[in-house]
Amino acid sequence: MAKTPPFEAIHRHGFVRVAAATPVASSGDVSFNLKETVGLARQGHERGVDLIVFPELNISSYAVDDLHLQEAFLDAVEEGIAELCRQTADLSPVLAVGAPLRRNGRLYNCALAISRGRILGVVPKSFLPNYREYYEKRWFAMGFGLNGMDIAVAGQLVPFGTDLIFAAEDLDDFIFHMEICEDYWAPQPPSTIGALSGALILCNLSASNITIGKADERKLLCASQSSRCCAAYIYAASGPGESTTDLAWDGQGSIYEFGEMLCHSSRFSREPELCVADIDVQRLRLERMRMGTFNDNAIAAGHPEKKARRIHFEHRPSFKDIGFERKLRRFPYVPNRPEQLDQDCYEAFNIQVQGLARRFQATSGKHLVIGVSGGLDSTHALIVAAKVCDYLELPRTTILGFTMPGFATGDTTKSNAWALMKALGVVGEEIDIKPAARQMLGDMGHPFASGEPVYDVTFENVQAGLRTDYLFRLANQRGGFVVGTGDLSELALGWCTYGVGDQMSHYGVNAGVPKTLIQYLVRWAIKSNQFDAETDRVLQAILDTKISPELVPADEEGMQSTEDRIGPYELHDFFLFHILRSGQPPSKVAFLAWQAWHDMDKGLWPLGFPEHLKRSYDLPTIRKWLDEFLYRFFQTSQFKRSALPNAPKVSAGGSLSPRGDWRAPSDGVAGPWREELKRAFGD
Repeated sequence: MAKTPPFEAIHRHGFVRVAAATPVASSGDVSFNLKETVGLARQGHERGVDLIVFPELNISSYAVDDLHLQEAFLDAVEEGIAELCRQTADLSPVLAVGAPLRRNGRLYNCALAISRGRILGVVPKSFLPNYREYYEKRWFAMGFGLNGMDIAVAGQLVPFGTDLIFAAEDLDDFIFHMEICEDYWAPQPPSTIGALSGALILCNLSASNITIGKADERKLLCASQSSRCCAAYIYAASGPGESTTDLAWDGQGSIYEFGEMLCHSSRFSREPELCVADIDVQRLRLERMRMGTFNDNAIAAGHPEKKARRIHFEHRPSFKDIGFERKLRRFPYVPNRPEQLDQDCYEAFNIQVQGLARRFQATSGKHLVIGVSGGLDSTHALIVAAKVCDYLELPRTTILGFTMPGFATGDTTKSNAWALMKALGVVGEEIDIKPAARQMLGDMGHPFASGEPVYDVTFENVQAGLRTDYLFRLANQRGGFVVGTGDLSELALGWCTYGVGDQMSHYGVNAGVPKTLIQYLVRWAIKSNQFDAETDRVLQAILDTKISPELVPADEEGMQSTEDRIGPYELHDFFLFHILRSGQPPSKVAFLAWQAWHDMDKGLWPLGFPEHLKRSYDLPTIRKWLDEFLYRFFQTSQFKRSALPNAPKVSAGGSLSPRGDWRAPSDGVAGPWREELKRAFGD
């Protein structure tokens, strides 16, 4: 029986390590180019890289003009390829290298895939630029339409054509396609057909001289192609050393996954470089399963996979712990682009404002009715409602805020609730629910009514239900509708009271926003001066308060803590994103969470994240709360989500609306997910 790879091994969890290479180039010195290529191949081998993409014509050099038509030069190139195969036969990376190759009286600008000394196949460039500074048709023949052929190269007879897809036999989802420079400037790049044929990694071997602004154009093309094709895109451009007779070269290398840049090389460097990242190919395949449009496009294109030649090869991955070459977002729902942070937060906040404003306009109500607890969720719902009033040019007295203290309501949260309502200028009232709760508990014969300190789920839900009941009746009385305050994280965990409770409202303004994003949006509201100084002061005080439902009286250990009972929201939001958005298996989610959270001092935190809130989690802790998440999400909470009120979707990470991103049976079980997690740890 094959030994199970260690939990820390990236290949166990659907990753492939790739690199964009920027060798120092030459003006046609094949021996020098070969040395540079082998050097970077060895470096990639030492770093555990599976696939290295080199620039266009890196074996010959690109800017050598008519030298491409010299027989002696082309002989030297082919000898160089043979030597490259010999020198890399014991190296693990697959090499995508560029060279001019002769076939049937024509010269082609080619990409070669080489694995452990074996040439897997040769792909000719489909589209040849012949405008402005480019004259490729002077030397090369177009490769477009050349399918089902072979070519003799360096003593090997190998597949030749634009119909080639390369797939590892022993590493799931390691499937790649190659195109060359101008190909992805075309209206329909060959890599589109490659992706529709099954390739998850798209490679571009490019020369591409640099001009002002061109680097941004390349980024745009890489990002858009990887996004449209649900793929990774590896781009490698020629660097310094190419002839500067009329052009200059910057050596831009970059790796994108589904529209997001994972890494990029330095530019204009005098040193060779590998830009390395771990691609989540499993995630890409799962995205395609979810995206019907991608598969419909394959049908519309005549099922390109039927025409593609899939070249299989034995890759022999090590399945060892080789580290992790990827920056993971600890907070996947929180905007992570510093240069667009304000824009992303503005959009998230105003999605909620627009949703609530439209719903309010569509009703005959006169007021927005909100329960204000002094906690984070009701605070955010209240400031969204305040912005709705500003947007619709209505007085903020349109909002009726009610604080409803119960048996465990603390002075801090109650005072914060009142301070916030006063600062925002809304109508604030207080209804003490304790008398009604005592009456109900007494009518039920609950031990608490007889003076016993029994604080069970009934004790909690009587209070939660009464608050919502009052809000609905107040909305009837005052001509308004109830604004729901519960968030996405609570819905995922079922941490809400069903029916006449915080699961229900007339419109759930926060239902598409997880707890971690709400925290960040409140911080953003303070930082961007959305409100006045007094409101900002109260918002900060609320952020500094421990998250608690305040349903059970404090004991000697202090106030009831939600996160002590169900786990840290920052972990649960991480679990939710990767399971809801991509359907990742629990063992992989545990691996990702461990990579993101095991070392507080490594990786990036959201901009402005408070130092005192930064935490780390070890693997046993992650596993414990992930198992709790799986049980709650898949088995005990769906019936609450199946009866959700309307709410706006805010994040691309998804919503839990039964009319939107998530449809599941209310009587489902968590067994398959929990068992997969147990098996991963040998239980």
